[in-house]
Amino acid sequence: MIQGKIVAFLVAPEGVEQIELTEPWRAVESAGGTPRLVCTEPGRVQAFYHLNKADTFPVDATVDEVSAADFDALVLPGGVANPDLLRTVSEAVAFVSDFHDLGKPVAAICHAPWTLIEADTVRGRTLTSWPSLRTDLRNAGATWVDKEVMVCTNGPNTLVTSRKPDDLKAFCETFVEVLGD
Repeated sequence: MIQGKIVAFLVAPEGVEQIELTEPWRAVESAGGTPRLVCTEPGRVQAFYHLNKADTFPVDATVDEVSAADFDALVLPGGVANPDLLRTVSEAVAFVSDFHDLGKPVAAICHAPWTLIEADTVRGRTLTSWPSLRTDLRNAGATWVDKEVMVCTNGPNTLVTSRKPDDLKAFCETFVEVLGD
């Protein structure tokens, strides 16, 4: 159980893969935690199902209104456009970097490690991701593995990564377990 834990879900205004937002969100709620949607802009987030628009979700706070110290952990959902947009916003990159520096757990799925690369938090770490990020992660100093879920404790924080939506069950269970420790 993660009763009382507050988990930031960082997303761009559009491009997040809906199931990679909603399934971890439900897992946090089911385990007694409180998820909060943090975005680079206020309003609503446009989620996607692959390349098609899906639902919209209300933003709880913008990245410039909060700090990593306000949360117990961070989830970075994927989608191709979402992390690509996030890594261009310095406040979002700094927010991610702060979780690393404060030793707080971070979970990233699919294309989300692009934001971790931009925050320079993967050097010396072992991660998995959508396969097309393999070279990017290696070039950033990480070891890439092709596994359903990877937990890396070789660094100041615990990093949980998964490859794709098919890995969500293991991703969610592992992240909640890590957060409960």
